[in-house]
Amino acid sequence: MSISAAQVKQLRDMTGAGMMDCKAALAETNGDIEAAVDWLRKKGISKADKKAGRTAAEGLIGVASDASGAVVVEVNSETDFVARNDAFQDIVRNVAQVALTTDGTVDAVAAATYPAGEKSVTDTIKDAVGTIGENMSLRRSARLAVSSGAVATYVHNAVVDGLGKMGVLVAVETTGDAEAARAFGRQVAMHVAATNPMALTAEEVDATAVAREKDIFAAQARESGKPENIIEKMVEGRMRKFYEEVVLLKQAFVLNPDLTVEQALKAAEKEIGAEAKITGFVRFALGEGIEKEESDFAAEVAAAAKG
Repeated sequence: MSISAAQVKQLRDMTGAGMMDCKAALAETNGDIEAAVDWLRKKGISKADKKAGRTAAEGLIGVASDASGAVVVEVNSETDFVARNDAFQDIVRNVAQVALTTDGTVDAVAAATYPAGEKSVTDTIKDAVGTIGENMSLRRSARLAVSSGAVATYVHNAVVDGLGKMGVLVAVETTGDAEAARAFGRQVAMHVAATNPMALTAEEVDATAVAREKDIFAAQARESGKPENIIEKMVEGRMRKFYEEVVLLKQAFVLNPDLTVEQALKAAEKEIGAEAKITGFVRFALGEGIEKEESDFAAEVAAAAKG
């Protein structure tokens, strides 16, 4: 089948592999991007085991909290110029405050009444499009709550208080000191911003992702020519390492790499004054998973691929 320049570019962005390797991978997999990523990894060509969607959308992430929980929202704009506009920042800040009064789902936030008005969040954003002169939308939102303890918030590289390009929530359940729990939770939130874990526990890692990793590790191990019983042990070892890399509680704590996050939590219980448990986390990075078309670069790839 014919492989387009855009497909080659997308695979190259996702894996860091060379253009010709990407073209070969796509040819081998009939243009299936996900299968091509696996093909490159099995051949040891891809350096990107954890691909991240390229940040293409502009706008802001907003966070807000109260005594029982916290929310994080993403409101998109077309340009970063508008994201630096005071009127746009007010909208994101108010949407986050509205989200606190809902269950945090994007539909509930969109339908909620915007502060100091009678219109919904959706209608208010639509009205603002005409005023600001650029398309805007509420893309997603999430809420974490605790019965006792605290939900900590963290905004990475905040442009103003509570607004930035990345927002993280971490829920810590405890009957101990809520402020001490919040302080530790903020440290964990900073860790989550840096490491982007897949799940809180190994059991919560997506089963499809686990099966995919096992398949890739097995293919890599077979390249060694070792017998199946040894390959099985090699895969088990690689999977243990995989969980240490992607499971929050098993990751080495960024602020003290000698401890896992789970061990750091146990140590923090002394300051908190009671047993504590991390019950959830949310990490929003602006525009993740949205692709932006870059025609000039695609033309460059096309020229190279034809060669």
